Amino acid sequence: MSTTGRGDRGQSTVELALILPLVVLFILLVVQAGLVVRDQILLTHAAREAARAASVATGDRAVAARRSAERSSALASDRLAVDLELVDDGRSVQVVVRYHSVTELPFIGSLVPDPILRTAAAMRIESVENHP
Repeated sequence: MSTTGRGDRGQSTVELALILPLVVLFILLVVQAGLVVRDQILLTHAAREAARAASVATGDRAVAARRSAERSSALASDRLAVDLELVDDGRSVQVVVRYHSVTELPFIGSLVPDPILRTAAAMRIESVENHP
């Protein structure tokens, strides 16, 4: 037979009040990590699109890569950097895309620094114009 004494009344409420802020903080951390992973996936897609645009461009490849990276995803263009380099003796193009992901969730933004995400993609040049 189990009995609860008068001193145990309200114990669960106090325990919940003590642990609830930690649970909420953990949930916010998980959500913020998910947002950063989403940004990384969008950045990878933007790099692939930029490399594709640069590989088939007939004009300035760097401009084509930048425009394609900006238009291909929902990333903020002011935090996006696109670098283009010809590799493999000018037969391929490599695009490196960097993005400053912002941690702006309540409480998390002050605890976790903003990560700089980076990804690269390379493709063989398909156009014959502007080919060295």
